[in-house]
Amino acid sequence: MKHWYVIQAYAGYEESLKADLTRRLEDKGLREYVGEILVPAARPKSAFKTGEAENEQLFPGYVLIEMEIVPGLIPLIKSSPRVLRFLGNDEPVPLTKREVDRIVSQMRGDVVVVSAEKCEFVVGSEIEIQEGPFAGFVGIIEKIDIENERLTVMVSIFGRMTPVELNFNQVKH
Repeated sequence: MKHWYVIQAYAGYEESLKADLTRRLEDKGLREYVGEILVPAARPKSAFKTGEAENEQLFPGYVLIEMEIVPGLIPLIKSSPRVLRFLGNDEPVPLTKREVDRIVSQMRGDVVVVSAEKCEFVVGSEIEIQEGPFAGFVGIIEKIDIENERLTVMVSIFGRMTPVELNFNQVKH
């Protein structure tokens, strides 16, 4: 039975590794034990730009491979140029179905991928409210809505944590 595994590779060489692995598997007659080889990439959702953006790798330096572990397959993959190791190292650890479904959803665009350098807020980080009725309060970010530039921040009011909706420009890191 085939499972999904993660190969760590040199960043920037994921596509060439995919092509090389496909060729090497064909040459050694092991292609039947390998399903898909994926380089997870998606079009990032940007709050600042309009138009088409380039696909951005979700996990630079990583390639997913669906395979059935048979003798000779793991050493063949490990000996490929640009392969550093499997996640799990000597004994590759398969991904769960849930992890694979999430990655595939991100690639299809079902789950929004926000480019890291474009979002300055992080869930769980502490911010200070600068404007509005809660100015001067300190809160913790619970939810980020990039499209509408809004945050849901948990603020302690009279000893109780209360969610407060704020615009990006109303808060400071």
